[in-house]
Amino acid sequence: MATHMSRCRTWGRVQRFGIAAYRKYSSGSGYPNISLSAPLPGIPKPVFAAVDGHEQCETKITTLENGLKVASQNKFGQFCTVGILVNSGSRHETKYPSGIAHFFEKLAFSSTAQYGSKDEILLTLEKHGGICDCQTSRDTTMYAVSAEVKGLDTVVSLLSDAVLQPRLLDEEIEMTRMAMRFELEDLNMRPDPEPLLTEMIHAAAYRGNTVGLPRFCPVESVEKIDKKLLHTYLRSYYCPERMVLAGVGIEHEQLVACARKYLLNVKPVWGASTPTNVDLSVAQYTGGIVRMDKDMSDVSLGPTPIPELTHIMIGLESCSFLEDDFIPFAVLNMMMGGGGSFSAGGPGKGMFTRLYLNVLNRHHWMYNATSYHHSYEDTGLLCIHASADPRQVREMVEIITREFIQMAETAGEMELERAKTQLKSMLMMNLESRPVIFEDVGRQVLATGKRKLPHELCDLISNVTVSDIKRVTTKMLCSKPAVAALGDLTEVPSYEHIQAALSSKDGRLPRMYRLFR
Repeated sequence: MATHMSRCRTWGRVQRFGIAAYRKYSSGSGYPNISLSAPLPGIPKPVFAAVDGHEQCETKITTLENGLKVASQNKFGQFCTVGILVNSGSRHETKYPSGIAHFFEKLAFSSTAQYGSKDEILLTLEKHGGICDCQTSRDTTMYAVSAEVKGLDTVVSLLSDAVLQPRLLDEEIEMTRMAMRFELEDLNMRPDPEPLLTEMIHAAAYRGNTVGLPRFCPVESVEKIDKKLLHTYLRSYYCPERMVLAGVGIEHEQLVACARKYLLNVKPVWGASTPTNVDLSVAQYTGGIVRMDKDMSDVSLGPTPIPELTHIMIGLESCSFLEDDFIPFAVLNMMMGGGGSFSAGGPGKGMFTRLYLNVLNRHHWMYNATSYHHSYEDTGLLCIHASADPRQVREMVEIITREFIQMAETAGEMELERAKTQLKSMLMMNLESRPVIFEDVGRQVLATGKRKLPHELCDLISNVTVSDIKRVTTKMLCSKPAVAALGDLTEVPSYEHIQAALSSKDGRLPRMYRLFR
């Protein structure tokens, strides 16, 4: 058998190269000096697969007769992510008790006209290997399902029912109230203060308006929210013109057909929509300070407890994500970077960002220095969060204000290129995930009616220059600071001193002289 196979291989070589060529090369000598890039004699020219333009990653958008937008992105695979995004969040609660959007997040996918309970919904999704989730932010509410592609019809039907036909039973509302109280209690006890500080910095920056309204339901609002109030809110904000049905991993025509079937002529359980009552307030940046004096000494008990820390977050107004300056601000945020003092890794982990090189590497007593950029359709906020021992808070605040002032100095070309490359790689890496693509498609179409593709964003990032960074930073430093302070606040500088430091040339706090310490 082996001899027969050997003879077959030999005859194959003879057929390809000819008898003379085979005799010449079979002895082991006289092999031609052919480049690897040159075509081999007798071998057909290879045909490589190619994508024409960007058709394969194009986002298709259709607007139905009732104003609902349907957006889809083709992504090959067995599973898809489909969801409904609503232009509704905590910023729209000016005329209502704060916390309605947060309430809907906990109440989502409960009993509907078609499903008797949440368990029924989950069992239906299980048949298609599916899971569901609802998330709310300051400007968007998102109902999403990931399931097998062949279950698309069931998924869209279920989404339509969950969004437009919720029963809002008394026992479900009471269970949601219990869940809210538990979450609020947990929020104040958890070791990670990030959610609380983010809430505080928004309250300081936009005092009493739009994105400054509470993202989490205040304790005093929990009992005020009932079925009647929820229906009044839904009547104003849950109308087709303020919704997008987004899908990733499915054919666009298939998704549009399902949308027409389940979302076109459906009467919501709360009756006709009244979009005239929508709050169209534009965010008003005010600046200011929110302080929360809190004992952080026992926040994390155990064999290796976290030491008592005071947390400070300082922010300045940036721009909305609709403006051209949004990309330079994103690059600036990446350039600042930062993280915790125990973060591990090399350059790819951000160890060459300014908050590592200038802050954490030089001041060992600081536990955290991280930059964040929050952006909305009409405003934005770039802030730095830092934490340290309560006795060293004043020095920590001065270090952060100096970093803000130094942002306006000319950035090095290598530093800028590194930040741009890191931002592009982070963008592309995140967009490998189907749920992330879904959220990106939904949010962009909801806000602008179209979607910028990843390669377009990468081109915009590549075009950012040193002068762009300097220009946006100079503009940002003209705004009043927003400050959030949490923990032992004995050594926290006054708001006026922080404002003076950010208005100075070197970012230093005004000197204080004390007779007694």
